[in-house]
Formats: sequence, C-alpha cells, structure tokens
Amino acid sequence: MYRHRIAACFAFLILVLLAAEAKDPPAQVIVWPSSGPPVLRFTLGKPKEIGSGGGTRTYTIDITAENQWGKRIARADFSLYLYDKNKVRIGDGYISISDVAPGGSIKFNADAQASGIPVSMDLSPRTLPSELQSFLPLKTISVTVNSVPQGADLKIDGVEAGITPKIIQVAPGKHILEFAKEGFKTGNYPLEITAEDTSGGSVSYELGTSAHDTVELRDGSVLSGDVESVSPTEVVVRIGGTLQHLSRNQVKRIALIERDAPSQ
Repeated sequence: MYRHRIAACFAFLILVLLAAEAKDPPAQVIVWPSSGPPVLRFTLGKPKEIGSGGGTRTYTIDITAENQWGKRIARADFSLYLYDKNKVRIGDGYISISDVAPGGSIKFNADAQASGIPVSMDLSPRTLPSELQSFLPLKTISVTVNSVPQGADLKIDGVEAGITPKIIQVAPGKHILEFAKEGFKTGNYPLEITAEDTSGGSVSYELGTSAHDTVELRDGSVLSGDVESVSPTEVVVRIGGTLQHLSRNQVKRIALIERDAPSQ
C-alpha cells in the first residue's frame, strides 16, 4: 500500500514537471556569429507580455550575454527579431552590450513589440568593434535611376535590372549603369557609392542622338530606320533589315543622323 502511494506521488510529480516545462519552454540560446569561432553567447528567456495596444503587444525579455571572444567588447548593438510558430517575423527590438571582459557576462532586460505571440527569436548586428566589422550586414543604398527618354533597359554591372525609371539597391563601391533603348545609341554611366552616402539620391542619363534616321509620316506615325534612298516619288527605308517603300506624299519630314562614310 505504502509503495503504491509513493509510486502515485512520483507519477504526479513527473506530470507536474512536464506540465511546467510545456508551459515555460527552455530559454533560447543564440551563439553569434553562427559560423566560425564564437564571439558572444546569448541566452534569451521566454518573452513576457507587459502591455498591449493598437494591435501591438509589448514584451520584456531576460537576456544573458557571455563574451566568448579573447578581447574586451567595448560596445556591440543588435537588432532583435521575433517570429511566430510559422517562422514569420512579427516584431522587433534592440539590445546593446558594453564593457564586457573576455569570459565575462552581463544580464539585462530588453523590450520588444510584436503583432502576435512570439515563439522564437534571432539577432542581427548593427554596431560592432572594428575587428568584427566584417560580420555587419552588407549596406545598400537606394538610388532612383531614370533616362531621357524613359523606358530604357537598365543593367547594373552587366546584370539586368529592369526598365527606367527604376529604384535600385547598390552597395558602396564603383558600378557601371548601362542603358539601351530601341532607336537610340546605348550608353554607360559610372556610379560610385561611398559608405557615407544615404538613400534617396537619383541619377538621370540622356541617351542622346538616335541610332537611326527618323521618318515622320503625315498621319502622325514615326518610323525609325535607315533611309536608303529618296526620289521624287518614293522614300525607301530599311527597318529591322527589311526595305519599306513609302510614297513621297506619305512623308512629312525626314531627320537624318550623322553617319560615318563606309570604308573603301
């Protein structure tokens, strides 16, 4: 009888412990960076809701940061991202650590806002010591690229980027913008972005003279091609490799581009 009571109590205790574990999952551990020698080890407790309003919930999170690097960390800042059970990002926060000796650790709280119930978290560096700058996400600058006339095919460093006008994202450094539009000469534009530049700038490139002759007809349409001959009764234009014969009375105006004489 006594043994049965002990077994029943033990089973009840196991159930209580399992229920508590299910209610309060273990803290999440993030070792940063995710590859290579570890620098920081973060232990993040379960987010605790402390307020809500306007469809947004505010959470506080107990965090322990351990310096696993061989140098003192004067300061390091991270963005804190919160995800729901479907791995969809639903919120964010911000954490900062300072003056952490090698092998040392600090404990602090961080607040974050989310649109739902977070079940996992992640970190992304924002400010790091000079020796760790290579771990920062690659900075990109937003630039609006336009052309005169608009509607030109745009390439960035040889890669298709769309049709002008176009908002592009480029990293600091030197780049080549290439413009091409039917009926116009192609052109290149050197673009240099520095680390101090900010988003919001713009570039406008004029394609310049047409690459073909222009024949304006009396009905308002415009043909772009190479005028082969003009006679009192006929105008012959090569368009896309095909000769088109136009009545002289159809033509209102002809604009001829400057063309190099064929080599003898």
